[in-house]
Amino acid sequence: MPQANTPAPELSPSLQWLNAEPQTIAGQQGRVLALVFWNASSAYSHNLLEDLLRLQLRFPVGLSILAIHQPKFDSELDGRLVLKSANRLGLTFPVANDRAWTTWQHYGIQSWPSVALIDTRGRLRQVFAGDQHLAAMDAAIAGLIDEVGGATLATDEPRRTGAEPRLPLSFPSGLAVGENHLYVADTGHHRILECTHSGRVLREFGTGHGDLVDGPADTAAFRNPRGLCLVRESLFVADTGNHTLRRIRLLDGAVDTVVGSGRPGPVLEGSQEKGAPLSLNQPWDITGTLDRIYIAMAGSNQIWEFDLGQLRLKLVAGSGELGIADGAARGAMFAHPAGLALVQQTLYVADSATSAIRAIQLAQTNVQTLVGQGLYEFGEQDGQRRDARMQLPMALALDPASPVLWVADCYNGSLRKLRLGGGEMTTHVLPQPLVQPSALAAGAGSLWIANTGAHEVLRYDLDSGKLGRLPIGE
Repeated sequence: MPQANTPAPELSPSLQWLNAEPQTIAGQQGRVLALVFWNASSAYSHNLLEDLLRLQLRFPVGLSILAIHQPKFDSELDGRLVLKSANRLGLTFPVANDRAWTTWQHYGIQSWPSVALIDTRGRLRQVFAGDQHLAAMDAAIAGLIDEVGGATLATDEPRRTGAEPRLPLSFPSGLAVGENHLYVADTGHHRILECTHSGRVLREFGTGHGDLVDGPADTAAFRNPRGLCLVRESLFVADTGNHTLRRIRLLDGAVDTVVGSGRPGPVLEGSQEKGAPLSLNQPWDITGTLDRIYIAMAGSNQIWEFDLGQLRLKLVAGSGELGIADGAARGAMFAHPAGLALVQQTLYVADSATSAIRAIQLAQTNVQTLVGQGLYEFGEQDGQRRDARMQLPMALALDPASPVLWVADCYNGSLRKLRLGGGEMTTHVLPQPLVQPSALAAGAGSLWIANTGAHEVLRYDLDSGKLGRLPIGE
């Protein structure tokens, strides 16, 4: 790593700039520069980028930000995928794909996410590693601006390119189906839609502006909601960007916050009390029963349970350490768990960063890996469980008519099937390829697929094999 107070290494010309003209360190002089090293599939990175967007608003003149993406998965070598990830996260600053990890090496970065702070004269001053440094980064940036008397040079903002098309849906990432209704988390539009099974919108929950507001359907607000779970007359929402579990009362449309403080933090066991809310960290998916909700907590690499009667948060599985390890549930290791499916007393988990399917036996409090081998073991291969490979699985759904688990294999753009009871994994061929599918919901005779990267929801008829796009909001 370069020494502090020495000139920051210039950016490599090999960087693939995705949403702006090529940028340089020299071109940022006169402003404090935050050079952020991140990965699209990392929940930690999402937290850090969220903080940088806050800091950008706090220092609109004195701070510039450049995002350098490090690919982990083969699919992330494709700049188009990384650009979609940047757009999904709402990044407003230039983003480059460092396909050869060149800039990472020049700066001696050890882990993602990391931020290298460079002062107004182009000198590297400090590196922050990890995702919980908002206050420290705020103070450091303010200090670097104060060093030069607050007199920062105004620079022309780089012109942004590569925006997503304006469509009725934006990166839908959550689905739930009931007897008469389909619910869609319209993630990029910060809202929840109630639709018929054929896609006609009946009600909208949320203003469409990212915020944390309880109340009636037309004034409540969400931020990048994802997982959905229908329990009687309530729709529970994993409000990922707000790090909360929300509830929509379907009788009147009112929205309230069940648990979570609005900011990521250490997830601790205890009861949710007024004035001292418990923290969540990147809840990506939920499932549940009449009295409890299970939460895939991607930011803490754990599975949690919220008791709706006692309003109590309890750890189900995961030590919190990033990795893959089976055994006693609380000592097991997960890696950004993204999708859940509850089948009797077994909770199945799409463990995204290890490209794995895990099973938690709730009665025995034991974890078993069904498919997947490790953080850097991935691919696209069918067959016996020990041989099968996926690439960032994001969602699960139990087939309504057979002991089969449907899997949204996000980075492979495919629909996979795992036969329960020791069966093999297979790829289910569809009439069209998928684009980063991130949510599934199964009902009588149909499977609904959030084709997230294409901003649409598909309905697949399990009997006829017909696949159709729902005209949601059109």
